[in-house]
Amino acid sequence: MTDHNLYELDLSRVEFSRACGGNQGGGDDGSETCVTLGAVPQAAGVFALGDSKCPEREPLLFTAAELSSAGIDPARFGLSV
Repeated sequence: MTDHNLYELDLSRVEFSRACGGNQGGGDDGSETCVTLGAVPQAAGVFALGDSKCPEREPLLFTAAELSSAGIDPARFGLSV
């Protein structure tokens, strides 16, 4: 469990990685809809989850335990817990 209030974290330095599901043929032409995930630098074990087609939307914040419960593995995005 994290001691951080997830809604007060600064997300400006989060670097997002993409994991694509093959819904548009898997090409790298930008047509693929992908989930994005990034570790929040100032909060160990906290991740921001976004959508590559709507990068202007505020990402959802999750702890590593919450991601695990949802079946989302940060390693799929090249991240470690």
